[in-house]
Amino acid sequence: MEQVKHNFREELDSQSSVGKVIGIVSGKGGVGKSLVTSLMAVKSVAKGFRTGIIDGDITGPSIPKAFGLSGKLGVTYDELMVPAVTNTGINVVSTNLILENETDPVIWRGPVVAGVVKQFWKDTLWNNIDYMFVDMPPGTGDVPLTVFQSIPVDGIIIVTSPQDLVSMIVKKAVNMAKKMDIPILGIVENMSYFECPDCGKRHEIFGKSHIDEIAKDEGLKVLAKIPINPEVARQVDEGLVEYIDAPWLDEAADLILK
Repeated sequence: MEQVKHNFREELDSQSSVGKVIGIVSGKGGVGKSLVTSLMAVKSVAKGFRTGIIDGDITGPSIPKAFGLSGKLGVTYDELMVPAVTNTGINVVSTNLILENETDPVIWRGPVVAGVVKQFWKDTLWNNIDYMFVDMPPGTGDVPLTVFQSIPVDGIIIVTSPQDLVSMIVKKAVNMAKKMDIPILGIVENMSYFECPDCGKRHEIFGKSHIDEIAKDEGLKVLAKIPINPEVARQVDEGLVEYIDAPWLDEAADLILK
């Protein structure tokens, strides 16, 4: 008997338009996925593209704080969410922009969380977005699966860090993307090194990176190596991510945003 393939794709509202969709993923938490999402969106706007972010990390949303956004999303007369807009024009939806208080915990089961991501896609007024970045929760569970099945993702960027367990974690993310037929655009290594501001010497705080070997084994490109930089952390904490000078991602932006 021929196996029936189910189509779980969610269609945008007829009033919305989105060009390319790029997922930012990782096999584990705490590697800087939201930072990469934010900075890639900033690079996109700087190139003149209309840009959006879906904060898909429903239970741990951090995108609004990085951009200094607060308050609640607006709603159109026909009940579509209206994205919050950052100072440079990036359209953002996030659970922290629909909660009564941004410190309220999101205690929802997996299917509800996955449903919210789908709503952010199909029940939001996306006005001629050229590039949509989806900040995904870590791992290979319900929400990443829902995003891959429901949203037409054109490619993903895998974010990682230099620790030894990275090889296994990266391979989990790579294997999931392959099983879902999602193109992998490349790998970004965060917290790659610390550059001394006095002497300029680079220190590998988390040990020697093996990301080049891992990328070679998987046939992937290393898009960027982002240093540990206290000034970057400060600007993110103060909601000023749009004003970070991030030359480490220039090559990635040039390759992906065309």
